[in-house]
Amino acid sequence: MEKIILIGDSGHAKVIEDCIRSQGGSVIAKLDDRYQERFYEEHLIKGPIALIDDLLIDDVKIVISIGSNHIRKSIVERLNIADEKYATIIHNRAIVCNSVKVDYGTVIMPGVIVNADASIGCHSIINSNSVIEHDCVVENFTHISPGAILTGNVKVGQGSHVGAGATVIPGIDIGSWTTIGAGSSVISNIESNVTAVGIPAKVIKREGL
Repeated sequence: MEKIILIGDSGHAKVIEDCIRSQGGSVIAKLDDRYQERFYEEHLIKGPIALIDDLLIDDVKIVISIGSNHIRKSIVERLNIADEKYATIIHNRAIVCNSVKVDYGTVIMPGVIVNADASIGCHSIINSNSVIEHDCVVENFTHISPGAILTGNVKVGQGSHVGAGATVIPGIDIGSWTTIGAGSSVISNIESNVTAVGIPAKVIKREGL
């Protein structure tokens, strides 16, 4: 039975905990810097992230249970822990084809479908009932929100967020650290560091503007 430490104690952590339990694993601690000291709550250890040095022993692994792509990346850099200490979590009600590559630290939630030869990078969130079709590439630190659909051969760059219910047609490239608004329909390539919304999706904001 896999033992997991969650970094972050919020609503998102609750969903990840359910995913872990569906695999037969258990959460032993939830660490968050809003806590000042170590304490116990419902048989879980809680406290600041610095406690990781005491708790990360033997077969214990980590998942960063924070929705923000930027914050997940910053915590990975801060911890500087070996890749193999991060768990990959796939809910038992997700459908992930055998040819799919899922990298470390990523969580795939219930109802997700990931089809043949798709690739999902590290520390990504593939949220409930989303669909990632064949040959898609989803890079590190991404978030595919509930009900979003990536049709075949779509690429989503590092740190990007595809909003709830958005649809991306085949062969589209979405750049890095870009946000696609909820319910949008993406029918042309979207550059990096922008926000795009609507049907069809249009850029409404560039980083720093």
